This record gives sequence, structure tokens and C-alpha cells, in this order.
Amino acid sequence: MNAAQATPYRAPAWLPGGHLQTIWPLARTPRVPPYSRVRWETPDDDFIHADWLPLNDGAPLIVLFHGLEGDSRSHYARALMRSLATIGWNGVVPHFRGCSGRPNRLLRAYHSGDSAEIGWILARVAKRYRHGPVFAAGVSLGGNALLKWLGEQGAAAGKHIAGAAAICPPLDLTVSGMALGQGFNRLYTHRFLRTLKAKALDKIAVHKAALDVDRIRRAHTLYAFDDAFTAPVHGFDGVLDYWQRASSRPWLKHIATPTLLINARNDPFVPPAALPQQGDCSPAITQELPAGGGHVGFLSGNFPGTLDWLPQRLIAYFAGLARPPA
Repeated sequence: MNAAQATPYRAPAWLPGGHLQTIWPLARTPRVPPYSRVRWETPDDDFIHADWLPLNDGAPLIVLFHGLEGDSRSHYARALMRSLATIGWNGVVPHFRGCSGRPNRLLRAYHSGDSAEIGWILARVAKRYRHGPVFAAGVSLGGNALLKWLGEQGAAAGKHIAGAAAICPPLDLTVSGMALGQGFNRLYTHRFLRTLKAKALDKIAVHKAALDVDRIRRAHTLYAFDDAFTAPVHGFDGVLDYWQRASSRPWLKHIATPTLLINARNDPFVPPAALPQQGDCSPAITQELPAGGGHVGFLSGNFPGTLDWLPQRLIAYFAGLARPPA
């Protein structure tokens, strides 16, 4: 990696504001990488799909956990995986349940605090991948779940991965959840709910679940949807119990694995009140809070811009961890 690849992020002057910096990068999505799909059976008789880059023996591997209703075709996943393929590194995007284009078998889906799923996936990868160091990165929801797992595991996380990164995680789900129900943010919520509600209603019909379908249909905020579906299905006592127990911020002080935490200060999904305060982060965390970037945007360069900065930053960070000490 050259020095430029690890430089701090600065949003281009021609793309002002958190909303534009969130939305415009969606139009800059690279081509789909050369994935090979593998189906993994889960311990609870369900399944997920994992999309792999072609294996390069001996190279590091990055496991990327996607965000809410994301997948291996999301703009950030394509950008990172194509960058990994270019430098000869390995990459895999495991899909949370129901996000690979196929409904999963069980009523349960996935949620922001599903650290047990993170742990199962990373344990499986570590057991089968002996070619080089393994790193984990999580974006938004996937970043929150990854951070929660890292904090819960403490030093034991090092058995599975050599380092981690979380990009724009909603560290305090109550703050972020409330923010997504207000103002312009309701447009993002509408986009999420379009697929979330359809999947939930299909699951209820298949499993004959005793849930209030009218409440789910009427949900216009993540608060309402999570209270009607996500919380009861995944064992929480309502939405506020879910958001509190699933938030990763209380776990940051317990993280022992080297971890890069990137949050843009103008992220419309993660208001300043959700960001770590003094004393929240352990010494293992390298925190970067650029002024711009939006929510997982981080566009760079002249108009129309590229998605190069974030992949280069992650690769530079992980390359530093993979390099033997001098």
C-alpha cells in the first residue's frame, strides 16, 4: 500500500452534505465481482449463502458483513471485493438470513445485535480457511453486530480473526432508530421497509406465526416495524429492549482485537449523540471520524467520483496488521 491509500478521508467539494454523500455513491456502483456462491447449513437447520472471490492461496482473507437489506451486490461490497481481487487478496460476503435472494427456512431473520451469527460464521471460516490471516469488516448493521461480538468475546476473538473494521455502525440503536424516523431520513426508512415488510409478511404466512400482520403493514418507521416483527421474533421484549440490548456501544470498551472504527460526522443514520464518548473505546480501537462521507458513501476524486477510498483504507489497515513486526 502506498501512503496515499491510508490518507484521512475528505469529501470532494463538489458533493456537499451528508444526504448527497450517502445517495450519490449508489450511482457509482462498480461491476459485480467474479463471485462463486456457497451454501452453508446453519446449526439450527437453516442456511445462508456466502459469495466468494476466486481463492488465491496464501493471501489474506477479508470477511465482509453487509448492512440492513444489503448483500454482496451492494456498492460498498462490490468496491471492496473488486479491490481485493485486484491486489490478489481473498474475500467473502456472507449473507444474513434472507438477504441472498432466497428466503431462509425459519421464521427468524437477522437483526442488528445478532452477534451469535457473526461468531458462528467467523468460526466456520477460521476452521476451513488455513491459507493466510483472516480479517472481518462490517458495514452499518453488520458493523454493529461485529463490534458487539468483538466486545463479548474479548481476547477470545483473536482465535478467529487477526483484526476487524466497522464502517458507519449505528452504535446506539435507539439514537439511530429515532433519527431514521424523522425528516428526510424517512425516505431511507421507506426504502428499507419496502423489502423488510414483504419478507416479514411472507414468513408469517409460511409459518402461520401469531403476529399482528396489520401492525406490520401499517409500519412507517423502523420503530414500528421492529416493535411488531423484529423484537418478538428474535426474543426481545419490544423495540426499546431490542435496540438497547443489541447496541454495540456498551461493548466497545471490552474489544481486545485491533479494530478500525470509521464514522462520518455527517452520517444521517448515525447522529453525533450515537458516537463514542471519552472512555467508551478500548485501546485496541483506532477511531476515525471524518467530517464528511455520509452513510457508507466516502466518495472521492473529481466528478463523478469513485468508491476507491474506503477499500484502500481497509486494505491499508489490514495490511499493517498482516505485516510481520520489524
